[in-house]
Amino acid sequence: MKKNSIHAIIKKLRAHGKKIVFTNGCFDIIHSGHVKLLRECAQLGDFVIVGINSDSSVRKLKGKSRPLNKLKDRIEVLKAIRYVDYVIPFSEITPYNLIKSIKPDFLVKGGDYKENEVVGKEFAGRVMIVDLLKGMSTTKIIEKVLNK
Repeated sequence: MKKNSIHAIIKKLRAHGKKIVFTNGCFDIIHSGHVKLLRECAQLGDFVIVGINSDSSVRKLKGKSRPLNKLKDRIEVLKAIRYVDYVIPFSEITPYNLIKSIKPDFLVKGGDYKENEVVGKEFAGRVMIVDLLKGMSTTKIIEKVLNK
């Protein structure tokens, strides 16, 4: 999962006219909203790359009690989803440098984003916003479990 190997893969795919799709997130507890997002990514292009926040960047974004699942485990779950072709971790708060490096044909985010707010949009061929599944969020799932 090194950046060098993903660049070699991308180069080969582009030489064959394939479209690269990129999305990212913490993916701490995978739920149906994540699966919907990933399915829509797969429908847009030929090769889906998922950027995943490192444990330290999840803590900075979500608080010291997160992530619940370690990076290694979150990667393993994502890799098991048939819509995902490649998973690459990043340590920064945002995937800006990763997007700049990959230059995806499609940059996909959930409906909690507006297109003008999407980090790295200037490096993507097109930005796509996918509708969220109402009531689906890892934070809400955690709150529900803790309140039972």
